[in-house]
Amino acid sequence: MRATFIDEPLLEFAGGGRHIDPRHGVWDYGPADIKDPTPRVVKAAIIGTQESIDGATAWFDRCSLGLGAMKDTHLTRLYIPFPGFDTTHGFRSTINFTPRLTRAIPKRELDALDGLHPRQAVAKAVGLYDAELQALHDEPSCDVVIVCRPDNLNDAALSKAPRPDESEVDGSRKDGREPYFIADFHALLKARSLRYKQPIQILRRNTWDPLFKDPRTGRAGANQDEATRAWNIHTALYYKNGGVPWRLPRDPTDLTSCFIGIAFHKSADSNLHTSVAQIYNQRGDGIIVRGGPATISKEDRQPHLSEADAQELLQTALQRYRIEHRNAPARVVLHKASNYTAAERAGFKQAANAERLDVLEMLWLTNSEQTRTYRKGVQPPLRGTFLTLDEGRYLLYTSGAVPFYETYPGHYIPQPLGIRAVDTESSPEALAAEVLALTKMNWNNTMLGERDPITLRTARTVGNILRHHGTDAPVSGRYAHYM
Repeated sequence: MRATFIDEPLLEFAGGGRHIDPRHGVWDYGPADIKDPTPRVVKAAIIGTQESIDGATAWFDRCSLGLGAMKDTHLTRLYIPFPGFDTTHGFRSTINFTPRLTRAIPKRELDALDGLHPRQAVAKAVGLYDAELQALHDEPSCDVVIVCRPDNLNDAALSKAPRPDESEVDGSRKDGREPYFIADFHALLKARSLRYKQPIQILRRNTWDPLFKDPRTGRAGANQDEATRAWNIHTALYYKNGGVPWRLPRDPTDLTSCFIGIAFHKSADSNLHTSVAQIYNQRGDGIIVRGGPATISKEDRQPHLSEADAQELLQTALQRYRIEHRNAPARVVLHKASNYTAAERAGFKQAANAERLDVLEMLWLTNSEQTRTYRKGVQPPLRGTFLTLDEGRYLLYTSGAVPFYETYPGHYIPQPLGIRAVDTESSPEALAAEVLALTKMNWNNTMLGERDPITLRTARTVGNILRHHGTDAPVSGRYAHYM
């Protein structure tokens, strides 16, 4: 076993400014796509009870002026102030709420959710909000919709509550029909919103109300300090409005690369496994492509594609990339959470040949590695620790102690990400550095320490949403609709 360390990858911001931390970079330089003095205006609609709308908009107004950092802490690089959301610094942007785009749901209609089975309550709540989303669909002055989640909806109870009509064992129906999937408010409403042009941002009340007691946990307050919450939410809104908060820097001598995460999900109304590809360029732009059906292998009990379907999925992904970006990548790196069969490898290579790719590389990223490393004392491994186990098999600590923060920002013992080099040309260290950089491309989290690269993280998120979306229904290609 050989251990090395990969330096924290840099991110690029306005004017070519670079920093390893997203928040410090936006603070020092501004978002990556800022090129002229014209500020970005996020024209936001908002849905919820009148009380939630008033509370949320008041919080956004307060955030626009800036928020102080967490008090009584020596971790001043980890907990930093929020600079505000205005035209002079930070994101150089503003949020505009107008009465025309305010959609209040009568409180009595949400109060009627009390006493219902959690599954019925979720379905009714989604219907109420979906009606408002439909009303906003054709609004030309609406960029993004902020959804104030119902305060009394405890969809976490779905994991414990019995079905309202019949019992289940391990998720399988006794009559042999399709299994029952737990559908939370977030996944169901996101699936409904794919029909509309505006992406949505779901907001929990404890984001803006420190006294609110979350019915899921029974605790009051939020899990993060207020400035960190403001950073995360405003970054997401900036991206959903078409902005680029930061990007991965690229050396002009390097091949133009894109990263494709491939995953599978099972639809809620059948046992059909469907493939999904998530495509990212070095700017962090995400495109979603749904592929053909997959079958369960008898060897590893995992879904896999036929050779023809693997070829079609990658070719479709590259064609969508070309349409979106008006150019083609020279290099593609595939990230997959399961092994590659011989048929899949052959199909992907045929697509690479048909699309005239210079380089195609395939990585199997796994969470099942049992090897652990320890530092002296009680300190967790450093983020960026890279271990070579044997030929083609590696471990990368994408979570761990961050030297820049002078602490470990996580709550649990960090576990490494397994990297299997299935078919590669780049060095293992270069491939691992790209994986580490891609952990920073989650627009919902502005702190270092995300365990999974955005390719894998989106695979799970998109799959959970698309299982509630009709198999033949059109799929939005914008990643902003899923995050």
